[in-house]
Amino acid sequence: MAQASHSAAPSAIGYQHQTWWALVELLRSGASRPDAAITLELHDDVAWEQEGTATQLLQVKHHQSSHRALTDSATDVWRTLKVWMDTAVPGDSAGPELVLVTTQVAGEGTAVAALRPQTRDEEAALGLLESVAREATSKETEVARGQFLALDQADRRTLVSRIQIVDGSEHIEDVPALVRGHLQWALPTGHEDLFLAMVWRWWDEQALAMLQRRLRGLDVGAAQAAIADIRDQFTRDTLPTLVELTGVDADTVAEEYRTHPFVQQMQWVAYPPRNLQKAIVDYYRAYTQTVRWLDEDLIGVSELTRFEAELVDEWEREFEWMLDGLDDDADDAAKQDAGKMLLRQLLAQTGITVRSRYNDPFFARGKRHILADTGRVGWHPDFESRIQELLQVNA
Repeated sequence: MAQASHSAAPSAIGYQHQTWWALVELLRSGASRPDAAITLELHDDVAWEQEGTATQLLQVKHHQSSHRALTDSATDVWRTLKVWMDTAVPGDSAGPELVLVTTQVAGEGTAVAALRPQTRDEEAALGLLESVAREATSKETEVARGQFLALDQADRRTLVSRIQIVDGSEHIEDVPALVRGHLQWALPTGHEDLFLAMVWRWWDEQALAMLQRRLRGLDVGAAQAAIADIRDQFTRDTLPTLVELTGVDADTVAEEYRTHPFVQQMQWVAYPPRNLQKAIVDYYRAYTQTVRWLDEDLIGVSELTRFEAELVDEWEREFEWMLDGLDDDADDAAKQDAGKMLLRQLLAQTGITVRSRYNDPFFARGKRHILADTGRVGWHPDFESRIQELLQVNA
């Protein structure tokens, strides 16, 4: 005898599908709703609203195995109707459109089939739903069916007139391809997968913010601008940031790199501990991002070499000014202070960029630490001799 399954996987997949489907809705319908916003778990599973008022409610149902046809007695149908009867004022003819999106296919001759956009027959659908509401015996749908029959005829007719069934929708594993199709116009040649990964990362952040109520909804205009901004990062004069600060465990990174020469260089000028840890994070992000840019063919070695040469040239000028300002008999405390000031000044500089429109400041800061790690630049006036001593100790 087969054991009953109590796996939470189908529910988890269903919730994930809802959040992904909201992105599909945004890409599919956003252009025709320029002043609208999409929401998650606010008015319904997914909903469109305008100026805070819901204009379309979507119940999104996912079934991994959709071999069974969707029938008028299905639990999904009556659960959905109950949600709408409870929240959407059934008799309000000016109320929001009510859409059931399901991976199942409506059975022929059913009310749900009659509420498809392409085979719409509201009178037939109403009659069939009333018959099922009276004749079905399922305990799971009993309350919803009774509530439907308790509505007066006019309210039932109005409710049904607002319902649309979108059946046979894509399964969750097919949604990424669907999103890719809607974004075909924006795909940067040669970097399609990376661009899509960045869009999905952005969307996951927006979805989480909506589910946590940090964001009520996402305006179509804001979404279009965000996607355009991601696409813009693949043009010749800019680059995408691939290593976000929020994705770095600062304590782990600090422990991993604490003995590196660039850290020693900062300690020689008594750099403040908290800023030193932030500098290590900058180093890690810049190093990791450089590797990823090269792996993705977003930038060439020659371009990075030019950028590093400009940073070194800037350092040489400022380092010379620092030395010129020190007395011949300056003690180590004075040298330490001068080096700390040099480091602080250079890390604040944003004039030199790897590309003209890529101005995320962590990258130049991190690159300066990468150069310090190899001894090409330094902060303490005597850094060169100290690095030589360090190398001899580690030899």
